[in-house]
Amino acid sequence: MRRGGGHARCAPRRRLAATLVTLRADEVTVTEEVGPTMVGDEHSDPNLMSFLGATKRNMLGNHFWEYYVNDAPRVVLDKLESCGYRVVSMTGVGQTLVWCLHKEQ
Repeated sequence: MRRGGGHARCAPRRRLAATLVTLRADEVTVTEEVGPTMVGDEHSDPNLMSFLGATKRNMLGNHFWEYYVNDAPRVVLDKLESCGYRVVSMTGVGQTLVWCLHKEQ
């Protein structure tokens, strides 16, 4: 294979790599946006929900109630840590992040 042919094949790969970096930067920007944080369901401790400043609501079409706050997740996690909760695990489900917390008795 000619040396010139090898360079021609490498050039598109370099452009593709630059495009991927740009897409990752855009994804980071999207994840910085914060909506309401869901903090419980209808069976959650009302005292804890009050401490978090949560509001109970029922979304149209849902057959359950949920508690939410307008705080960012890190603010909620800091409040829960001050009550003795600690993060056990975290995962992403679609565009939603889910934290699992535990408090020693």
